[in-house]
Amino acid sequence: MSGPPKLVVVGSSWGGMDALAKLLGGLDPSHPAAFALAQHRSTDHDDVLVRYLAARSTLPVTEVDDKDEIVPGHVHLAPADYHLLVEPGHFALSTEAAVRFSRPSIDLLFESAAEAYGEDVVAVVLTGANDDGCRGARCVKEVGGRVLAQDPDTAERREMPEGAIAAGVVDAVLSIDEIAAELNRMAA
Repeated sequence: MSGPPKLVVVGSSWGGMDALAKLLGGLDPSHPAAFALAQHRSTDHDDVLVRYLAARSTLPVTEVDDKDEIVPGHVHLAPADYHLLVEPGHFALSTEAAVRFSRPSIDLLFESAAEAYGEDVVAVVLTGANDDGCRGARCVKEVGGRVLAQDPDTAERREMPEGAIAAGVVDAVLSIDEIAAELNRMAA
């Protein structure tokens, strides 16, 4: 990575609501990167997560519509039951089959971000009860991007960050507060 990241992709599952809120609350309000979040969730009470995160984030939070522009300094949330894909300058939504029982798939978000933004991507793997995100994190690393993982000892469920760490692609293992501080440092 030669400069500040243009896109930060974040994946979480079990325990992710609180982890995401803490991460977004720790970001510099003038952070220049766009953020794209994939959180495994049900379609019940679909707008709850958006409202919850928006109330705690230093950056504006919206749920993505198909072909929405990727906006710097903005948090873009995958809708429940849709894969969120990154294309140069905008997002695409897909209802293709679940990947490893998940839609949105963190792997697909990370893989498409790596393809579209290369070394200008940072992938963040947070709490979760499976290893979704491991393959996508490897793709981000292969194109020169950076990968951060939540310290499994601080995660509500450790399987997701442990999977990324075990894959050997993680640049730093940090608490949520430390991840926010590192993302702020990268943007400076």
